Amino acid sequence: MAFVEPKESFAGKVYQLTIGSDKTAVFGGENALPFLTVDGNYPNKPVIAYEIQDVPPTDWPDTVRKAYENVSGDPVTWAKYCQNELNAQAIALRLVGTHPDRENRSAEDAAKTVKEVLAAINVPLIILGSNNAEKDSVVLVAAAEAAKDKNCVIGKAQEANYKTIAAAAMANNHKLIAMSELDINLSKQLNILITQMGFDKERLVTDPMCSALGYGLEYTYSVMERIRLAALTQNDATMQPPILADVGMYVWKVKETQAAEADVPAWGNVEQRGITWEVVTAGSLMVSGAELLIMRHPEAVKAVQKFIDELN
Repeated sequence: MAFVEPKESFAGKVYQLTIGSDKTAVFGGENALPFLTVDGNYPNKPVIAYEIQDVPPTDWPDTVRKAYENVSGDPVTWAKYCQNELNAQAIALRLVGTHPDRENRSAEDAAKTVKEVLAAINVPLIILGSNNAEKDSVVLVAAAEAAKDKNCVIGKAQEANYKTIAAAAMANNHKLIAMSELDINLSKQLNILITQMGFDKERLVTDPMCSALGYGLEYTYSVMERIRLAALTQNDATMQPPILADVGMYVWKVKETQAAEADVPAWGNVEQRGITWEVVTAGSLMVSGAELLIMRHPEAVKAVQKFIDELN
């Protein structure tokens, strides 16, 4: 008797998002679990965005900071380098300089930086705040207005500030990241609250938060997996936005990516160790359901892109 490959079909489908205005990127749109094209349609590969900052990354480990040492002093130069030299699919600009505990830059400063970066690139731009909920509610409104009609991704909207940020994204024709704290129920609740404001659920990106390999990766994986299963098996419309994995910022602050070889010789070369940590974290979260990744090290991005291409 001939072997019949088993197939599993799902009632639900992940929303497909297109970002950018000049050169676009598309992700989501699948009606099967990640990379399981035998079960359904997986039309778009995950998209990787290179992270840049509005201020030099003094808190990044040397092993990743040196990859950008000639360009990271200026966000425009940095963005152009990622686009032109690293062939970035998208750029993620993190406005960390606006944080009250950093340089406390103003919303006007942030808007100026956004305009300058947008003028220098043609790939999609993701605009991220400093993760200070109060300051972000001012900064991201100004950033959204500065990028009006450029179809950027604005974030991150949290329970404490989602109303102002969602309204700004909606008024200026952007997509929106909704971030909750590693709980599927909180993620669903925030998506519902945002859509009740009139924001189109098909313009949302869900960020259930992230963690690095060895630092709660299993918990992050299970939350993302449950969100994706709810979208597909239960046809839950509130769980059907694509998922973001903000990988780089969590990976490059753990001890395994920073500890000197002299201190832990058994761990091997510190640079290769850090790159591997980012690759394994990103790969794991893609398999759990993430369709949009924000990463840092060029060699890690290259390895993950190869992984994506081989699985499709």
